[in-house]
Amino acid sequence: MDMMIDDALSRGGAGRFQARLLGIFGLVWTADAMQVIAIGFTAASIAATFGLTVPEALLTGTLFFLGMFVGASVFGRIADRIGRRNVLLLTVSAEAVFGMLSVFAPSFGILVALRFLTGVAVGGTLPVDYAMMAEFLPPKNRGRWLVWLEGFWAVGTIIIAVTAWIASQYSDEAWRWIFFIAAIPAVVGAGLRLWVPESPMYLLRTGRDAEARQVVDKVLRVNRAEPLPASVRIVPAPVESHPQGIFGAQLRTRTIAILAVWFLVSLSYYGVFVWLPPQLANEGFGFVRGYGFLVLMALAQIPGYALAAYGVEKWGRLPTLQLFLILSALGCFLFTVASGTAMVGGSLLLMSFAFLGAWGALYAFTPELYPTGLRGTGMGTAGAVARLGGLLAPSMLGGVIAQGFGVAIGLFAALLVLGAVMTLLIRVETRNVSIG
Repeated sequence: MDMMIDDALSRGGAGRFQARLLGIFGLVWTADAMQVIAIGFTAASIAATFGLTVPEALLTGTLFFLGMFVGASVFGRIADRIGRRNVLLLTVSAEAVFGMLSVFAPSFGILVALRFLTGVAVGGTLPVDYAMMAEFLPPKNRGRWLVWLEGFWAVGTIIIAVTAWIASQYSDEAWRWIFFIAAIPAVVGAGLRLWVPESPMYLLRTGRDAEARQVVDKVLRVNRAEPLPASVRIVPAPVESHPQGIFGAQLRTRTIAILAVWFLVSLSYYGVFVWLPPQLANEGFGFVRGYGFLVLMALAQIPGYALAAYGVEKWGRLPTLQLFLILSALGCFLFTVASGTAMVGGSLLLMSFAFLGAWGALYAFTPELYPTGLRGTGMGTAGAVARLGGLLAPSMLGGVIAQGFGVAIGLFAALLVLGAVMTLLIRVETRNVSIG
């Protein structure tokens, strides 16, 4: 008797095995968030250490995003060929090594090179993490758990904001402490990743049926579920053939639309959160100033994730994504018309809440748009497009921000509305649907 892989995973539900995966993947996701968000928090102290201006110091961020673009472009495709587990072990180990070496960089040139290599590793980790986590989850739990994984981004943001707050008061080279704290979760996570088996969906799609059966049996055993009868053969869910890849005739429209959303959200998010820390730390006013408010903004991300986790299962992936894109745009718009401290602070908190809810919905939705043979490629391409947005944000928007931070925020509002419009082209809802 044949049983589809999604049905076999549903037999064990989302239990102890998936909770362990969430903890392991979440630890490294926290590290990835810390490495990315550190860009805005380290620029000023890097500039002071090496006698640079803050825009010059942000070259570390530009090269970091360039590395992420390379890593996401390359490793997603590699993961579809050699497996998810091998790629994750390589990228997380590289992130731990190069992230920790960044702490001891003796010159700005060496620091820039190390940040590029760290970015390559982080860029390779992010898309494969999600593809692999999705492939261990039953359909009815997948959306919520993927948003929970994305929620670790908020944990990393809070930790790095608090670290920057403390380090800025006690050290002239706060950036070294920030990079040190950011590297620790990756060092720990590199060892924990050895426990994670290969994706059973990947094993089935590559003809390694016996190994896939062993992995599913382990999932059921850890979750204390009834084992599969020996007579049952696990098979992949039937999916349409996509010989032309993610830009083939069957997937082209949804791919272009979802990549456009990734780019627009990324450009807006990094445009805000790379430039915002030095702006608020040095030029804010009232209670909307300094690291204390930045920590408050990081805390505002948590309810955003919680609502996204509820929405993707209750309302569906697409409507939840659209809701948070509109809320993000609203937060940006309110900032541009704010006339007092309370309204400025409220609009920034709404931005933080809604941006991260949008990211949660995006990360839950995107891996479900592609079959197993293209999932790593799809997520890697989406990650590369997002890193392109991050790469362009500091340089392309520098001239706009020179006209006023409010002008730039207004531009982000328009880009986010455009992103919401682009979602109308996807025309696919993946809630409770087998991903093959």
